[in-house]
Amino acid sequence: MIRKNPRGDQPIVHESAFVDPTAILCGCIVVHENVFIGPYAVIRADEVDETGHMEPIIIGAHSNIQDGVVIHSKSGAAVTIGERTSIAHRAIVHGPCIVGPDVFIGFNSVLFNCTIGEGCVVRHNAVVDGCDLPSGFYVPSTQRIGPRTDLSTIPKYHPKLQNSRKMWPEPIIPWCRDINAFRTNCKFFYRNQKRQETHRPQNCASIAVSWNVFKIFSIMRNVSDEKKLPE
Repeated sequence: MIRKNPRGDQPIVHESAFVDPTAILCGCIVVHENVFIGPYAVIRADEVDETGHMEPIIIGAHSNIQDGVVIHSKSGAAVTIGERTSIAHRAIVHGPCIVGPDVFIGFNSVLFNCTIGEGCVVRHNAVVDGCDLPSGFYVPSTQRIGPRTDLSTIPKYHPKLQNSRKMWPEPIIPWCRDINAFRTNCKFFYRNQKRQETHRPQNCASIAVSWNVFKIFSIMRNVSDEKKLPE
């Protein structure tokens, strides 16, 4: 669902982007080309600052906003998601926040009042609150990073993985590009057939989501968990 916020701002969505019908986009939002926004994602830009000003939420080209992701902003602050970035299932990105290009944000992670540098990997169930991460930084699963966190104490990649800083975004993003035609077919069904006459659009969306999950877990299966690697 694409709708205006109380101020009357309407989301701007590039024609090549795919927005699932169950997703909600509200307000001052800009979605660039070849973006995928999955089922039940919520992107909402509807708060203003004390002067009535509101910065947009921007989703960069070729990025992947997965099922149940919530992107919102406090008091009209900016939220920017860089190009070729993947925000995984049920993650929360709350502005003010900048997520750079080629970043992977894992399942259920929370970002607030932070900057995530280019090529960073934030694993599942992690929290980054009030802290800026340099480019290529790796956040282990369940790690909490705040304003007083000494980043030098965060475990680094295991030597076997140290040359794989973009091991998550690089396999995922080409896949996102490969399914552009598939997403276009889904859009064709949505736009040109009445929902009461066929269930094919819903089936297409379900297949897209299932394939999404399958591909990501396939990648995860091929990358050994850093805790299990020998020293």
